[in-house]
Amino acid sequence: MFSFEWVWLAILLPLPLVIWLLPEKESDKPALYLPTFGLLTEQSQTSNPLRFPWVWFLVWSALVFASMRPQWLGEPITVPQEGREMIVAVDLSASMNEEDMKIQGQTVNRLTMLKYVLNDFIERRVGDRLGLILFADTAYVQTPLTFDRATVKQMLEEAELGLVGDKTAIGDALGLAAKRFNDKGESNRILILLTDGQNTAGNITPNEALEIAKQTGIKVYTIGIGADEMLVRSFFGTRKVNPSADLDESLLTKIAKETGGQYFRARNTSELATIYDLLDKLEPVEDDPIQLRPQQALFYWPLGFALLLSAGYILFLLLKRRIRS
Repeated sequence: MFSFEWVWLAILLPLPLVIWLLPEKESDKPALYLPTFGLLTEQSQTSNPLRFPWVWFLVWSALVFASMRPQWLGEPITVPQEGREMIVAVDLSASMNEEDMKIQGQTVNRLTMLKYVLNDFIERRVGDRLGLILFADTAYVQTPLTFDRATVKQMLEEAELGLVGDKTAIGDALGLAAKRFNDKGESNRILILLTDGQNTAGNITPNEALEIAKQTGIKVYTIGIGADEMLVRSFFGTRKVNPSADLDESLLTKIAKETGGQYFRARNTSELATIYDLLDKLEPVEDDPIQLRPQQALFYWPLGFALLLSAGYILFLLLKRRIRS
């Protein structure tokens, strides 16, 4: 959006016309002759009845516009008043390929459902600094803590099963999150850990990582992913199985309880969406964020125009005088 910072200076625009309208005073004293000024007004005295040439009026107008500080205001940017940091740790083990979830009636695997619901949650976290950790045989930071929610969503969407192996390193994910928070100093530290299994790999045990998390002051919300039952067809017919038999709910409950968080169970898409709605209430986005608008100064355009027009007009008069002489 285009605007002026000092728009009130526009009152100076008609000043040359006001001077022109003032009556001339007769004076008995000899006038001081300035050759340069005579050159600048020569054109107006011979071919124009105005004492103030129209070229200089344009120059004056450009200088006034420059002094009014024209600027371009960009789109508002929301900046939080307080720093909140939230890391989402997503399980990429082989079991996340289990197709026991549905999105709008279509059967999908657990990771696809998680991405579908988590994208909306990320979009709502305006003003939070978000990070993304992916884990399987080990854990790694996919997205460092950032205010750029679009990048976090993109990195989550690009996550694929098998990137870090087939097992589940819950301890590594928890320990890595503690380290990343610790690097950032004091803040509100929230970890959302999503998994569908139990700890079967990693360089650090979940209990060791839990002690580090408690010392670091992290609040952990754990979410167990997977349906309680599903129908499996075989040569002998159809039978019900529990696809979440390996889910270690006792460990996830312990991690959440001892860090001040909560454990949730997501058996389907709607339950996971409800959990994220609850997390929005438990960890609300900061109220009254500060909105800033980037500013780009434009005063140099009318200023440059005034200088070029002045130089061009003076050059024109000098050439005209030389031609006459």
